[in-house]
Amino acid sequence: MPIEIEATYKDGVLKLEEPLPLENRQRVKVSIHEAISRAQASYGLIGWTGDPEVVRRIALDPDFSVQESP
Repeated sequence: MPIEIEATYKDGVLKLEEPLPLENRQRVKVSIHEAISRAQASYGLIGWTGDPEVVRRIALDPDFSVQESP
């Protein structure tokens, strides 16, 4: 079962954001993928042909965030 977790690389060591649900001495296989921003991940999905900076500002603007139901 794949597990995805955020980590930060510093001074030659990966620092995990939370503990892993693994047994002591359990062998695993690790793949490293550079994290990208939400704007980068979603760029191109809506067929936008304009400036990527405009899409980034809209994606990060709190006025366009998901509103909670009352």
